[in-house]
Amino acid sequence: MIIRIPKGTQDILPEDIEKWNYVEKIIKEVANRFGYREIRTPIFEYTELFARGIGESTDIVTKEMFTFLDRKERSLTLRPEGTAPVVRAYLEQRMDRLFPVTKLFYLGPMFRSEKPQAGRFRQFHQYGAEIIGTSSAQVDAEIILLCLEIFRKLGLKNLEVLLNSVGCKKCRALYLRELKSSIHQEIDNLCTDCKKRYYKNPLRILDCKNVSCQSIIKKVPALTQYLCEECQEHFQEVQKYLKVLNIEYRLDPRLVRGFDYYTKTAFEIICKELGAQNAVSGGGRYDYLVEEFGGKPTPAVGFAAGIERTILAMQQQKIEWPKDSGIEVFVAKINQEKELFAFELLQKIRMAGISAEMDYSFRSLKGQMRLADKLKARYTIILGEEELSRDRILLRNMQTKEQKEVEIEKIINELKTVFNKF
Repeated sequence: MIIRIPKGTQDILPEDIEKWNYVEKIIKEVANRFGYREIRTPIFEYTELFARGIGESTDIVTKEMFTFLDRKERSLTLRPEGTAPVVRAYLEQRMDRLFPVTKLFYLGPMFRSEKPQAGRFRQFHQYGAEIIGTSSAQVDAEIILLCLEIFRKLGLKNLEVLLNSVGCKKCRALYLRELKSSIHQEIDNLCTDCKKRYYKNPLRILDCKNVSCQSIIKKVPALTQYLCEECQEHFQEVQKYLKVLNIEYRLDPRLVRGFDYYTKTAFEIICKELGAQNAVSGGGRYDYLVEEFGGKPTPAVGFAAGIERTILAMQQQKIEWPKDSGIEVFVAKINQEKELFAFELLQKIRMAGISAEMDYSFRSLKGQMRLADKLKARYTIILGEEELSRDRILLRNMQTKEQKEVEIEKIINELKTVFNKF
């Protein structure tokens, strides 16, 4: 019996990988342009990192994490998100000693045991960026601009920025009392999860997608009505800088995001073509997380987005992908007696920095030329008996169909000239 792929995962096949490479290339180019340096963290961490960072009562921690014990009975978790590991690395590696404000970006696989749906998998791929070390509202605006610029370079349109402030510990405590008071009479109408959240973490109720809970949430007071003076000023500053950058946004007083570490700014970028699950990225400020992990109080802000969701949005908007350029040279031989020579020549071409391929299954010359077309070869070298007897080979332009004889000893230089590889 054939072993099948686990539910909620996918194979990224060769015909699709070019799309992934293209998206990752744009992410890296834009992030580098904005002054961010790449970081790569382990795909598993101690479970405590996510329980403390994301929040023990969040859905991710209580329902969605892939957690297991190692041989020494230590609890490990496949990373469900990227911010907590980045902050752990920032502290452990003392990255603050190099730059007072640290700017990092990452991309890689994440893992959540949630119901698979369009653009959402149990192993998914996420990219994001973090600015650690400043409370300036300028970087809140910059992190939103960075995310939008990646989408712009990829060709995405019709995106909407949703913006809110979730306050700080001081003003949020007052809001939570008001929130519980306004919901108290509706406890019996909450979903099972939100009944638990009411006592453990009532702010998470605002993030519930249950229809019955949504009708109750619409009636509760907005968090922004309870912001302290500092949070209110910061929220106004963020909006001021967004306007300077000509970034349109819509205030959403119910937006809280799914992690407990957020403070002050919270935002999402949505794409209407994706339907009900329309968020393509989100992020915000997390000024307490470094301290929560044992560091000194250090403000920070960041965003994350899914590669699968990004590609799905591009496909829904029918964005044209860059064409696969194919290989540069295909080596074809008239008969099998030239197999050794063809193989040697193939490797010489590759060592010269030119992409090349040949047939390994002893097809006829006609079959080899069909394979060259399938591989989108720009040129084909044909090793014919008559030409080889004169120490020459045929070089054929696969687009124009023009061909010429080239001396064997000069073929590498000829190819370097054709492909400008000097």
